[in-house]
Amino acid sequence: MIRTIWIGLLVLWLILLAASDVACAEDAVFKVGVATRDFVPVEPFDWRGAGTHLLRAVIWYPAAADAREEPQWIGPRILPFVSTGRAAPDAAPAEGPRRPLILLSHGFGGTALDLAWLGAALAAHGFITVAVDHPGNNRSEDRTVEGYELKWLRAVDLSAVIDAMRSDRAFGDRIDLGRIGAAGHSYGGYTVIAIAGGITDPERTEAFCRSPAADALCTSQADATELRLKSRARLGADPDYRQRYGLAGQSWRDARVRAVFAMAPGPVPAFTPESLGAISIPVAIVAGSADEVAPPASGAEVLGKAIPHATLKLFPGAGHFVFFDACTVVGRLVVRTPCRDPDGIDRDAVHAETISLALDFFTASLR
Repeated sequence: MIRTIWIGLLVLWLILLAASDVACAEDAVFKVGVATRDFVPVEPFDWRGAGTHLLRAVIWYPAAADAREEPQWIGPRILPFVSTGRAAPDAAPAEGPRRPLILLSHGFGGTALDLAWLGAALAAHGFITVAVDHPGNNRSEDRTVEGYELKWLRAVDLSAVIDAMRSDRAFGDRIDLGRIGAAGHSYGGYTVIAIAGGITDPERTEAFCRSPAADALCTSQADATELRLKSRARLGADPDYRQRYGLAGQSWRDARVRAVFAMAPGPVPAFTPESLGAISIPVAIVAGSADEVAPPASGAEVLGKAIPHATLKLFPGAGHFVFFDACTVVGRLVVRTPCRDPDGIDRDAVHAETISLALDFFTASLR
């Protein structure tokens, strides 16, 4: 009986994967290549307590016409949990003009692959995209207090990735350095607002979470709550940590980034209103109206009102993890929270519309 169920699940997954591949192929302009890199930034670099002193990155890019795309996934090869689309590992890049570069930033405790659905889609339309594992706050290692609380340093990671891509042997000469953008989900949404010029005052988040306006942002993730409490203890006992924490009020703006696309951004209450009002580059924001982690009322909607000329799209009924990769049937059984959407929400449809919005936005903003 159990064997029959597993065979049925496998057949269903293969059918769904085939349907997804057909849909992607119909809209593609380029074949998609994928490569990995371990970037070593210039020291000194704040590794935020991470054991790995490398910026591990995944790059999606337009590949040569003869590239052989293969299904990509996370989890066991036979019954994977998450589909990360189709791409040709280490394929030769497509010839042509220098291409725009889009930086991708994952959410709290995520990985570079969490935004593969967006990275590969942008690559299929002529962009080079690169996602990075943020030190101290990714799934490959234990999360650290610094990786959680010194979140503005995630913008420094993206700046270091620009430097590394400029000198990369395969991509350095293929990037148009005048056309660089960034996109991120959740904590990554916060990150791209920071690199656009948003300045963080951590005490604003503390004040928000003590106020009557406090919402799920303050309580929805138990790991985050624990790390926040540990941070408060460190501030009282660790002078070095206190000094690094005090750097929050600086601007981490990188003028090379000319447009940002924030998905379900959080924690928005940390940003000073004055800094949001001073952001001068194009900003697009998308979120789910039923976001259970970073509610729009304290997040996306605040940014939409505070940032000059920002655009905001709310997907009715969608939750926080709708901007996570597409999950297989097995993934929805095993991974649970990141793989499940509220009833009536079609993740593939939200992805398709978000990709269309991102393509239009970056094409227009990075002319």
